[in-house]
Amino acid sequence: MLLGNGNMCKSKNPAESDSSDCLPNHHHHHHQLVVTVGSETSRVHAALNLHEEEAAMPPWPSSSNSCFHQNKNNNVENKKVRSKCDHDHDHDNDNDQNNISISNGIQDMKSVEINNNNDHKDHVVVEVEHAVNNANSSFAHAVINMVGMLIGLGQLSTPYALQTGGWASVFLLIGLGIICSYTSHLLGQCLSRHSKLMNYTDLGHLSFGTKGRILTTSFIYLEIFMSLVSYTISLHDNLTTIFSTSHLNHLNNFFLSNCLSTSQLLTVIAVLVALPSLWLRDLSSISFLSSGGILMSVVIFVTVACTAVFGGVEVNKEVAVLRLGNIPAISGLYIFSFGGHVVFPDLYREMRDPSKFTKVSIVSFSLVTALYTTLAVMGAKMFGPEVNPQITLSMPRNLIFTKIALWATVLTPMSKYALEFAPFAMQLERTLSKYCSMKSRTRLIIRGCVGSCLLLVILTLALSVPYFEYVLSLTGSLVSVAICVIFPCTFYTKVFWIQISKPMLILNVTLVLLGCFLGASGTISSFKLLVRNLHRAHSR
Repeated sequence: MLLGNGNMCKSKNPAESDSSDCLPNHHHHHHQLVVTVGSETSRVHAALNLHEEEAAMPPWPSSSNSCFHQNKNNNVENKKVRSKCDHDHDHDNDNDQNNISISNGIQDMKSVEINNNNDHKDHVVVEVEHAVNNANSSFAHAVINMVGMLIGLGQLSTPYALQTGGWASVFLLIGLGIICSYTSHLLGQCLSRHSKLMNYTDLGHLSFGTKGRILTTSFIYLEIFMSLVSYTISLHDNLTTIFSTSHLNHLNNFFLSNCLSTSQLLTVIAVLVALPSLWLRDLSSISFLSSGGILMSVVIFVTVACTAVFGGVEVNKEVAVLRLGNIPAISGLYIFSFGGHVVFPDLYREMRDPSKFTKVSIVSFSLVTALYTTLAVMGAKMFGPEVNPQITLSMPRNLIFTKIALWATVLTPMSKYALEFAPFAMQLERTLSKYCSMKSRTRLIIRGCVGSCLLLVILTLALSVPYFEYVLSLTGSLVSVAICVIFPCTFYTKVFWIQISKPMLILNVTLVLLGCFLGASGTISSFKLLVRNLHRAHSR
């Protein structure tokens, strides 16, 4: 039941309602940047919603003082409803006047006048955008959005993962796709049970309180940070391939000749070009860049297919049946490819018919798994043991298809930096507004400086640890497996603990244990390989 003060009351009878029955119902204030996004941008979208909801909440009167109940006769438009919950308080509430107009439409702007008799006798007028019946996403639209959320940086490494793990590892790829589709279904069940849940971190809070919210938020931020490092490594590798170093060696005669190689210098220049975007407060001016997530993925897939058909490359390389020792490391690459669960609650709330969310998950994961499997098989058969961790770097350099794929891979990271940094920037600005009294211009300068410093840290890490496959595998094993497998199973088990069936409980516990095993073994394996290659590089 929707209440004027933003609370959720369990009891429909005002006389039965008390302060314990009034649960916080955060308004879902979207910071919608794009319609269709890639998996990395989708994590940002979810994090943006986390901060926007908390920051955009109006100063409603305390829930212990007054609660408003919506009249059951909802067919009367713009009907004002007021009912007071009786509580024993020493405060005088006679002067509290709350007038709230609720309309049944598609996002009406309402002015709410709140006269609150407190120590300062403030008169607050708040503009609230109350989205009613805003869910208008069809089944096909939801499938397109989910596919766009899932396809991202991970698709570049699927051929390498298949070659490294052997043909049998394709069953691991398909199996993880099925598991992630199932955990997506679990998230939908939790969201249908509690309508006040708006994002992934709300599920963490519902299951484990404040600690759960902090844990899920930390994992989301960590995944964004590590993904940006992987993006920058990919930028470095593809720039090196695009530009012939023989033609650019003269740059080192003028810039940092003793510190940076030509390829590193190109990466620094590219990052500096993208750096000013971190100072933008209104990201809508560059939001169109992130809408190319699906387009870039389709371009890469088509160029690889065209290379196999028209590029003169023989698709007959041998691939081992199974390399068991490499399975832990490549499991992180596979699981990272299915990352997107943090934004599924947003997709669920935007659906016209949320009951079809499970079908949307099945169709979307089936399409993405089929695309990954096809791309992995084509790449492994075309290049065999010589396949690069990024499939674009293995393609013949003289082909126009290769140049298109390389530029698509280069432009994608440069367009991601501002959007990926948005959650950090918004949290910083909220903290400054809460604890420090300073002008908006000063906050913008601090925000830009901190963002620039973080980007330089990421650039330094990417140049110091230029091993795309190991960083990506570490991200998948350390973070993505928790977000995609462990957390959803745990959330569902906690929320439905009273009524969960024994087979479902066994299945969820098994998946949690499997996720922990893959996460632990993959993290250890990837970390060892990363350290070994760093030691080998420094010993030369």
